This record gives sequence, C-alpha cells and structure tokens, in this order.
Amino acid sequence: MYCGSVGASVLIFLLVVGAFLGAVHYWLYRRFARAAELPRGGRIAVAAVLSAGWLLAVIGFGSGTYFATSWARPPGYVGMVWLSVVFYLWLGAVLIALLLLAGRLLRFAAARPGDRRRRVFVRATSILTATVAVGASIYGAIVAQHPRATHTVVELPGLPAEFDGTRVAVIADLHVGPALGASFTQKVVDLVTAQEPDMIVLPGDLIDGTVAKVGADIEPLSALDAPLGVYAVSGNHEYYADDVNAWLDYWETLGLTVLRNEHQTVFRDGAALDVAGVHDYDAPEPDPADMAAALEGRNPENAVMLVAHQPLHSSEAAANGVDLQISGHTHGGQMWPFHFAVKLVHDTALVGLDQVGPTTLYTTSGVGAWGPPVRVGAPPEVPILELRSR
Repeated sequence: MYCGSVGASVLIFLLVVGAFLGAVHYWLYRRFARAAELPRGGRIAVAAVLSAGWLLAVIGFGSGTYFATSWARPPGYVGMVWLSVVFYLWLGAVLIALLLLAGRLLRFAAARPGDRRRRVFVRATSILTATVAVGASIYGAIVAQHPRATHTVVELPGLPAEFDGTRVAVIADLHVGPALGASFTQKVVDLVTAQEPDMIVLPGDLIDGTVAKVGADIEPLSALDAPLGVYAVSGNHEYYADDVNAWLDYWETLGLTVLRNEHQTVFRDGAALDVAGVHDYDAPEPDPADMAAALEGRNPENAVMLVAHQPLHSSEAAANGVDLQISGHTHGGQMWPFHFAVKLVHDTALVGLDQVGPTTLYTTSGVGAWGPPVRVGAPPEVPILELRSR
C-alpha cells in the first residue's frame, strides 16, 4: 500500500509539474522559433534545447523529494540552473511582445506580421535575450557557489556590558537538497568555523526534501560549535516535503539546539541573555508560531534575542519588547528583479538592519538558494553580527 501511494504521488507530481513546465517551454518555442520565423533547422534546434531543458528541470524539481539525489542531483542541478535561463527568456519575450504591440498600436508598418523588418527585429532581440539569459544565469550560478562572511555591528541599548562584542554567526536559507548537497554544507561550516563566533543561529529553511533523501546533506552541521551555543528554528520549507518535527528531531541529533516556541538563557560573567525561537510565521496547526510561549517564564530584566525565519514576526516582536530579531527568508530577492516582488510582501529591509519600534531587526539574504541555484544581485552571505552595548 505504501509503495502504491508513493508511486501515485510521483505520478501526480510528474503530471502537474511536467504539464506546467511543458506549457511554459512551448510558449517560449512559439516566441523564439515561430515568431522569429526561423527556418526548419533553427526551429528543430530550439525545440531540442527546450525539450532537454524541460526534462532536466522536471528531474530537478523532484530531486530530494521524489527522486534520490544520488542520481537526480547532477542532471537536476543543470535543470534548475536552466530554470533561471527560462525566467530571463520569459522576461525578454514579454518585453519583445510589448514592444511589438506598441508598434502595432502606433501603426508602425515595421511591426506588422509579414514585414521583413519585423522579422529582423524579432530575430535580433531574441538572440540578444538568449545571450543575456544564459550569461546572467551562468554568472548567478557561479556567485551562488561562493558565499562570503559579512560583518555588521549591531548596537543594542539593553545588552549587558558583559555581552559587549559578542559575535553571532547566522546560517539561513541553506536549501540543500535538489541542487546543493553535503559539499556545499561543508563549505558553509568551514566558513563559519573560520570566523570563530561566540554563538551560531540558524533561522530555518535548511533543506528542501525529505529526511531520508536529504538528511545526509546537512550532516556537516554537526561540526558547528560555539561557546554560547548553536540554535535553530523551523522555516517554511521544513513543512513542505516531510513532517516538520521529523526534521527538527533530526537536527537535534546533529547537536543543534532547536527552539520550538521556547527560549534558553545564556550567561557570560554572571550576566544573562535570553535566546528565543519561534516556528515559521506560516506554520500550520498543531504547532503554529507562538511568540507568547517562546517568551513565557523568562526574566523580563534580561535582554532577549529572537530567532525567527520570517521578518514578518518583527511587529509582534516589537510589541513584546524583543531587543534583537534575526531572520532570513527574503533571500534579498535572490534573482533580479524578484526583489521588487519580495518588497511588496515585506515593509522592512530585505537585507541588513532595520528598526521596528524598540526591536532591532537583522535580515540576511541567506547562504543558499531556492529553486534555481542562482543569485543575481543578491550574493550569498554568512553574516557575523557583532553585538554592542550602546
């Protein structure tokens, strides 16, 4: 029965994702082969490239959840990078179509179907679009493979003097699974270890996939160590492919202190600091985010640092007197021009420091990548926050 249900879910996945991506690729064929009036050989070549890209993208979407990463990740990585190319091709095709429509509305003869000048324009702009799409995607794929440590001073009025100079490393939005694996996780661990932080926090979205298929890819996190502890909370992606508690339980076997709507108190030279963590902002029942539970029972005289996946928690954090909130989720937009769309959801800074009432908010662009393992205009980072008592 179990094998049958798994087989049915794979079939449904292939039908839904395959059909959607197929429709997108067919539309691109219409725009870049038919609308450009390519000769038969050119149309066949475009169809072959789009068909291969479609197949690799389907494999990429299923890698880590429906397909074993042992065979699916290499072709899946190419397929997910290809999705970046598809996105930029789509943007370019829409722009070309709008220019032609404007030409028709303005009654330019060169914009009419059948006009030789229209054909030359469409072919030239199609070549330019394809060149930019491929170039931007390759550039973004290279950038995504090279995270770097950034350093930010965070002044907190309520921070005890004993914690002045405390360095907190942030590992958010790792997203290993479909395209990125254990070698990328190890690269991030090595980067953090070299910084010698006093504390490490992981604000969720560490994986994309199931514990059975992706668990080994985050095993290097077990080497993380810091004097004041290593703390993690769930992100929205921990809820998608597997049971969230299965993932959080697994994280604990790696030595991470998972904060499930709760807090812990750390001490330095007799002074105390509360480290609180909540489930993801969109976490469903029976374990939704619960700020009150996370802060319940703590000494109100202590400063409090909140680890929350989404910056959307900041208003509630401010209402509860949180001193510092550390979040991820936005990816800084990840691929231009997505940051415009992400900004519509968040009224705080997509990356870096912001102030929400009494709460200082730091949002990281994250270290991994969701979907295409590509970053354009939003480089991956491991922030090192240096806490200062104002």
